[in-house]
Amino acid sequence: MNNFELLESYYAARRDELLTFVSSRLGGSYLAEDLVQDVFMRLMVSDKMITETTLPCLVYTVTRRLICDFYRRRSTREEYEHYITHSEGSDTSMESIISAHELTERLERGLARIPQNCREIYRLHVYGGMKVSEISTQLGEGYKSVEHRLGTARKEMRRYMATAI
Repeated sequence: MNNFELLESYYAARRDELLTFVSSRLGGSYLAEDLVQDVFMRLMVSDKMITETTLPCLVYTVTRRLICDFYRRRSTREEYEHYITHSEGSDTSMESIISAHELTERLERGLARIPQNCREIYRLHVYGGMKVSEISTQLGEGYKSVEHRLGTARKEMRRYMATAI
């Protein structure tokens, strides 16, 4: 039995159980279905050896990590939203909405200044939430090359944002 057949049979048999597990961790979130599918998509593109013995542990390990990633991204986003909405005042006025819009425009202007190959990697990392290894796999490029270009993009963005603000 190859990996795809093994994953397919496991998905068919345990999907509802995994969905319940994820829903309980996300507070009944509508994102549970997407996260469960993402788990199996990651396993399908994984180059790790998967057996009937290792599959259940692997599924729950990937699931727990994706749940942690979800909460980490959400808390970071909430921190920035809190900062943006409360930096101008205690209410969500038009001024704070405009300042958030201005910040987005500055980010886009900064992105326009960096080379295209660095820009693409930076967008995948920051906006897509992808890790360097995932980006290198998706783009079919070496890990170190992607890591270097991401570092270059970060450095340029920091430099631009320091002078733009």
